[in-house]
Amino acid sequence: MNAAPGDPHGGIRYDPLLGGEAVPIDLRVARVGSRSVAFVIDLIVEFLAAGFLLGLVNNLGLESAAVAALDVALLVIVFIGYPAVLETAWSGRSLGKAAMGLRATRDDGGPLRFRHALVRSLTRYLVDGFPPLLGFPGVISMLVSSRGKRIGDVLAGTLVLQARVPHLAGFVSPMPPPLAGWATTLDLARLSDALALQCRQFLGRVDQLTPDARERLGASLVAAVQASVIPPPPPGTPGWAYISAVLAERRRREEMRWQPPPPPGYAPFPPITYSPEKRSPNGGFEPPA
Repeated sequence: MNAAPGDPHGGIRYDPLLGGEAVPIDLRVARVGSRSVAFVIDLIVEFLAAGFLLGLVNNLGLESAAVAALDVALLVIVFIGYPAVLETAWSGRSLGKAAMGLRATRDDGGPLRFRHALVRSLTRYLVDGFPPLLGFPGVISMLVSSRGKRIGDVLAGTLVLQARVPHLAGFVSPMPPPLAGWATTLDLARLSDALALQCRQFLGRVDQLTPDARERLGASLVAAVQASVIPPPPPGTPGWAYISAVLAERRRREEMRWQPPPPPGYAPFPPITYSPEKRSPNGGFEPPA
């Protein structure tokens, strides 16, 4: 179901990264050019580090077997360990990515874990940049993928973004104050990203719809959300307020999930409560502007 007539992207295929309430995070996916430059920068750094460390080992006066074992270990550490550890510790960036304004993330937009970074690092040379094929597997994969993914990204469940141009696109649903307490009890596990995106688009364009289209689409979305979310809204809740509260609570939980833990002894402000007898005559609901 379309939330509003017309194509907001002018017929161009758009494959957004979805955030907590299915708000597309309008970050440009990194393509072959910028990723290749970042890779060359990382490669230069790795070769310089490997040359320096190998030179130190070869000047230690050890037996040839020990030198050979240390050389192999150092090469693994530099060419496999360096990008894996750095991307994990530095929010998906390596020196090359930082220089080009790139950042690797999980497919859902979350930060990389070590396992993701390790898969990306292992496949960088063994699959995507396989020397006899001069890196063509990775290049072809990035050209074919709608999100510019190399094979390592596909296997790790990651993608690389242009991190210097972040902003959230489109309407962000507010929490209707009378539903703030009720929303904390919601079970949102079955609410899909696709349905949340349709609801967000509907609320963002509700003033552009004819009354008939507004009622028809709103009723359809309310029914779909009620089939996926429990418990049902309080009696008398307007449809737009119900949808807005569900999306706002979904976004709040996603933001809380990525916030750092509070310091020891932190005491939050007590939650704001809304007394029914203090609501305005219309129940405290103000329709979106």
